Amino acid sequence: MKKALVISVGGSLIVPAGGINVKWLKEFRAFILRETKNYAKIYLICGGGSIARNYIKAAKEIFPVNHENKNWEQTRDWLGISATRLNARLIKTIFGSLAYPELVLDPTAAIKTNKKIIIAGGYKPGWSTDYVAVLMARHNKADLVINLSNIDYVYEKDPREFPEAKRIEAINWPNFQKIVGTKWRPGLNAPFDPIASKEASKSKLKVIILNGENIKNLESCLDNKEFKGTVIE
Repeated sequence: MKKALVISVGGSLIVPAGGINVKWLKEFRAFILRETKNYAKIYLICGGGSIARNYIKAAKEIFPVNHENKNWEQTRDWLGISATRLNARLIKTIFGSLAYPELVLDPTAAIKTNKKIIIAGGYKPGWSTDYVAVLMARHNKADLVINLSNIDYVYEKDPREFPEAKRIEAINWPNFQKIVGTKWRPGLNAPFDPIASKEASKSKLKVIILNGENIKNLESCLDNKEFKGTVIE
């Protein structure tokens, strides 16, 4: 049995534009329950997704502020963190007594439990849930983070703006960081955020980014079969 699996779940998978994705959540729940047979622990870190971005956008439109102001940056972060925790609370709820009873808010804290499913949300300003996932992996001796988003691959450029952009199936951390940059901002929509990427590189973690909507593809990835996705290491 493998020791630990860390999965970063994009908030837009949990709550896409049309509302809570009940169908997907049922499939995801069944998948995680199956995987508990293969892993001693499964850590699920939930993102804020469109909920976080919508709240940040609304705050900006209603109360224009100096966006260079540090307090505004922290305020935006707390809006995003609250969204991640709401999504995480929903995920914890659907696993009931099978999950660790507390929502983990500090990824560096020691967790002693016989529960196999452990769920976390955002931690503090300046920390994305990608970064939380990397720290959870490091502190729980996992060497792989699965990042579930709504894209099949990472591209060299945004394919919505550059249709000719080439997809990337495998890349190292230095070259990946050239794509995502070096600065984090609240509500950033990147395949894996810059600060998390730096920490993952430092910790020698492997990160696989794939489309979480396709549960069968996710299963293929974990079973070491052919799958669609981008491997970063």
